[in-house]
Amino acid sequence: MGAEFGKNGAMASSPRLLPDPRRISAARGPAARAARAAAADVSAAAADVSVKGSAKWALAGIVGGSAAAGLLAAGSSALALYFARRVITPARVREEDQEVLAVIRGGHGLRLILAATPEATVEGVYGFFFDGGRGHARIGRIVSYSPAERTVEREVEAVYSGDLRKARRGYWSGAAHPDPASIGLASEDVDIDVDGGTAPAWLVRAPQESGIWAIMVHGRGASRQECLRAVRTARELGMSSLLISYRNDGLAPSAQDGRYGLGSTEWRDVEAAIGFALEHGASEVVLFGWSMGGAICLQTADLSRYHPLIRAMVLDAPVINWVNVLAHHAELNRIPSAVGRYGQLMMSHKLGRRLTGLAAPVDLKAMDWVSRAVELRTPTLIIHSVDDEYVPYGPSAALAEKNPEMVTFETFDRARHTKEWNVDPERWERLVTAWLGQQLAPRPNPGQSTPE
Repeated sequence: MGAEFGKNGAMASSPRLLPDPRRISAARGPAARAARAAAADVSAAAADVSVKGSAKWALAGIVGGSAAAGLLAAGSSALALYFARRVITPARVREEDQEVLAVIRGGHGLRLILAATPEATVEGVYGFFFDGGRGHARIGRIVSYSPAERTVEREVEAVYSGDLRKARRGYWSGAAHPDPASIGLASEDVDIDVDGGTAPAWLVRAPQESGIWAIMVHGRGASRQECLRAVRTARELGMSSLLISYRNDGLAPSAQDGRYGLGSTEWRDVEAAIGFALEHGASEVVLFGWSMGGAICLQTADLSRYHPLIRAMVLDAPVINWVNVLAHHAELNRIPSAVGRYGQLMMSHKLGRRLTGLAAPVDLKAMDWVSRAVELRTPTLIIHSVDDEYVPYGPSAALAEKNPEMVTFETFDRARHTKEWNVDPERWERLVTAWLGQQLAPRPNPGQSTPE
């Protein structure tokens, strides 16, 4: 869901999940090889895996009879499997899809001239990663924009690492800062015990702790850097912030199967972070989540033994319904809806493990919070841009409509995916401060009137 099914530095610049499938058969790159390998795996699974009784599995048992056979015969199953694997497999390298045309001197520092893209032409403050992610710069206001030449010139506010003058390509990100020190805050490096080892986290303490900690959960393909956008707000409310890592994000230990659970497994690492907070002085927590991090927070509030201690949640462009998101990406990439649904079935059916590599199926229905709206009993603020190209905002609006008692919904525009703070930090911080201020107000004892 701070890339995304790429890497939001969700989820950072929100690339599409898949390349255009029309190019797969002709291409010679890794996408084509993956699709051809998927087809081979389908055939191998059909020949190798048996069901109780007399019949071979051959995936026909998943979807039934001739429909599955038709998909297999047409090669659609290979594309469905490729789709499923791209969703659940962490990307090792982020595509550098933003072209750099020139780096020049201007005003009091550097300016970056870029090919005009939907992201590079939106006002705000962003991160720009280059040199395979080793270089990181903070990019500020638009100086000039030429639709005719398809170029945009922007100020470079800071270069944290790498030589930006040598950059030719990079990727856009909502993570404008690299660490707490870059926003003027001291932090502690702490380790949280999780399955398979320890997960590093940043702990930023509030000057006067309220006993309520903020646990911050980044999106798919992103890192704890994207959570830095919320730390000052949390600190002003008296909350210490724990910016965590979780399985398969490149910092925390990988899951044994090396696959994303889309929230169905990652919530256990958030639960471990809550346990750490309680052991170090917290009495309650507020969960912050971006994109898939929002889905993880929802699962934590639903399943964790600490759920009574979760005072509230602040979710930015969260995945409320994975079925909706996956159908959206299938449509974006011109994948037939039946093939997209078949890919979802591979992820969610227990027999799909042979093909997807998942240790356990992903229960997509259990993570459909539109259908489960009345079951959400944790006060939740959802912030979502109406032009989110990666996670459509419709399910967020539907959840708020179905459960107005628990859910407050605020829309942005022009922010695309998880960049609401980047586009308008003052409004983002004002909304979160006002809403959380109400949620964190002292609770009256039974029989007492509510304090002003």
